[in-house]
Order: sequence, then C-alpha cells, then structure tokens
Amino acid sequence: MKFSTSRKTLLGSALSIFCVAKITVADSLVTDWNAATLQAIRITKPGPPMVSRMLAIVQTCEYDAWVAYDANAIGTRLGTTLKRPSNERTEANKEKAISYAAYRAIVDLFPTQKPMADSLMVSMGFDPNDTTTDTSTPTGIGNVAAAAVLEFRHHDGANQLGDLHAGAYSDYTGYTPVNTPDQINDPNRWQPLRVSDGHGGFIIQKFVAPFWSQVIPFAMPTGSAFRPEPPIRYPNGRYIAQAEALIHLSETLDDRTKTIAEYWADGPNSELPPGHWNLFAQFVSKRDHLSIDDDVKLFFSLDNAMFDASIAVWECKRVYDSERPITAIRYLKKGKKIRAWAGPFQGVKVINGEDWNPYQAATVVTPGFAEYCSGHSAFSAAGAEVLKQFTSSDIFNYSVTIPAGSSKVEPGAVPARDLTLGWTTFSEAADQAGMSRRYGGIHFEQGDLNSRILGRQIGNACFAHAQRYWTGGQ
Repeated sequence: MKFSTSRKTLLGSALSIFCVAKITVADSLVTDWNAATLQAIRITKPGPPMVSRMLAIVQTCEYDAWVAYDANAIGTRLGTTLKRPSNERTEANKEKAISYAAYRAIVDLFPTQKPMADSLMVSMGFDPNDTTTDTSTPTGIGNVAAAAVLEFRHHDGANQLGDLHAGAYSDYTGYTPVNTPDQINDPNRWQPLRVSDGHGGFIIQKFVAPFWSQVIPFAMPTGSAFRPEPPIRYPNGRYIAQAEALIHLSETLDDRTKTIAEYWADGPNSELPPGHWNLFAQFVSKRDHLSIDDDVKLFFSLDNAMFDASIAVWECKRVYDSERPITAIRYLKKGKKIRAWAGPFQGVKVINGEDWNPYQAATVVTPGFAEYCSGHSAFSAAGAEVLKQFTSSDIFNYSVTIPAGSSKVEPGAVPARDLTLGWTTFSEAADQAGMSRRYGGIHFEQGDLNSRILGRQIGNACFAHAQRYWTGGQ
C-alpha cells in the first residue's frame, strides 16, 4: 500500500506538530502507527520493559482488528468472533479497523499523547470520537478488538493502572536493595547509584520494575522458562577476570568503540532497545515492499518477542540481583591504581580504582537495575531472530553514518570524523548491540553472551506462537 504524496505530507505534519523531531513517514499505515507509538515513547520516557509491553499491546490490538478481514487468522482475545465475509476484506476496511485499534491502544497507554493521536486520525480521514461497537463496521471492529486486548492487559501484572500499588508501573513486591549508594555490603548484589539529574543535583536510583517477572507473557509459559545459569559470583576467579576484561576495554576505547557504545545505548530521549528494532523492521518493510497484511504479522511477532524478552530478562535480573561492573570494579580495585578511560575529554589515564566509570553520560552512568542478564543482548537477539524468520533470510544490508562530534558523552570530539556503522546480517547487528554494552562498561561478557542465547530462544518461541495465530493453527 502506498499513500499519495499529499497524504504522506498530512501524516508527517500530524505527527510532527506534537513531536520533538519529525517522524519520517513510511509507505505503510502499520509503520505510520508504529512511528507514532515510538514518538510517544520518546516523549514520555518509560523504562525498557514498559516500552516493550506498550509496543506489543499496540501491535496486538492492530493484529486482532486485522483478523476480522483474513480468512485463516485467529485473534488473541476474541478468536474468530469478529470475522467478516470475504467481500469485505478490502484494504480500506483493514486500514480503518487497524487505525481505530491502534488509536485506542495509544490513548490508553499514553494519555498525554492523545492530541498527537487525534491529529493523526484526522489526517487519515477518521473520527477519533467514533466509539461505535458495531462489529459489522471496521470502526466497531477496531474499537472492540482493542478493548478486549486492553482489558486483558490492564490486569496482566504490569500495574499499568496503579491498582496493585499506588502509581502506574510501581513496585508491588517490596524489593529493597542490599547495597546503598555509599556502602557495598555484598559485591554480588545490585547497588543503586547517586546519579546527576543534569540540573546540578542528584537522584538515587530505584530498581526499575523489579516486579516484571509477574507480568503475563505472550508465548512463554512463565518468565523463568528460559532462565540462564547463575552469574559468576565473588570470590570466584572468573569474577575478577571479567572485571579486568572490562577495564581493558575501557583502556582501549577508540572512536569506533565509543561510537558503537553510544549508538546502541538507546538512553533518554530515545525509543530504547525494543523501539530500535522496530526502526529496523520499518526499514525491512520498506525494503521488501511489504503489504499491510505482512506488516501486521511482522510487527505483531516482533513486538511480542520483545515483550517476552523483557519478562525473561527482568525475571533473571530480579532473581539474581547481580552487581553492575561499576560496583565490582570499584570494590575490587579500591585503593589500587588502574589504567582506564578517565572521563569525558580526559582520555585514558592512571586513576584510582574506586573512581572508575563506564563510558556513559553523567546522567546515566549505569542503568537503574541489576546487571545479569543484558536487556540489550536479549532484545536484539530476539529481534534479529524474528526478522530472520519472517524474511527467510539473515540479510540486513543496513548502515548508519554517525556525524562527527555528535557524541553525548564527549560532544564535539567523538567521533573525530563521520563514522559509518553497517551490518550485513541481522545477527551481526544483534551481536554488536550486545558487545556495545561491554564497550560502554554496562555489562560483563557472561551477561551479554548468555542473554544473546536467551534472546534467540525467545525469538524462536514467539515467532512460532505468532505464526500459529495468523495461520489459524495450521
């Protein structure tokens, strides 16, 4: 499906009115709604597991509405009850039903972004105030399909409504860290940090979503279904060795490895790792000239894989509650001299071990949750696996050019000149995403590599599960 030039302009304008940066409108209605969801994420800045759930909900609402106009597909909530006769299976009906479903989901998940969603609906010629539940119409199908998904997900353990504990997505399990910002009581456990707020003050980290293992997955029977082996614990010699390995990476940072660390960081003002792989899927959609049917299936399988990856990773993080490299290195090297990256614009120097920092912005330092296992590695491996399976090929052939001096950690200096990152395959991109967190001093090798395995397992399981839905179990 291709929009006319005037319709593309309307869509782009509708989104950019409320966006920090204009969204590039693609050639598919599905990718337009995906782009709108990503922009809502950039503006509202939820945590990584919430992002994955939000994307999965939007895409599942779209998928369940689309089911009404497909001969074989089964909906996740209403099965085949919304099916319409073959003469109604038109592009226009699909577009309308999908749009209403996506709109209802976005407004539910991002209430503050309703003006943006309203404007996008109007630009498409749809009335956002039409709340009909007449399922003989595309509007009614979109509204009813979304309502069923949203009702289910309102009670899935994510605490979106703040009914399990005061505050949306707040912890209801009573997690308390063993360590404090100033005291390492156990070098094997997560330590909250005192981090700059970017305005001259500091905040003390709180573990993001320590309850996320309680959320109902898409394909996995439980969050622990693919749990990897335990992390290496102090005083095991491998604990010391993996810390030394990260110090060596810090000592040997260069323009390319710094750029890789920052490109994949997906920190504040970004769409985070799940959204990053949605951008890659948008590229694939346009590259392969996918139909609206194909796009619905692609994003449905991709984002539910991201969602299950978040549950599996956060289950692992909560169960093991493992220390970040910054805690281990400062603990092991306190009172000792080490050679490492000394901070923005300071290059590599001999520093006090207790002063070691990862290659991250001062407002990030290290994410506010346990190290093991890596979210970036699992999200990326799962995303790569779904894209491989959907396209029946690992071929990606994608690249980005990072402008000289665009670094957030060392602005004006890194990279010294325009630097291009490219990936022949989806797998290559996923592996680099995992490695980037070691360059950035965020993860140990074990947390990266075991999470890549975890992500591939989840990608396979979720793609197979999604495929059963759209083939009607055939």
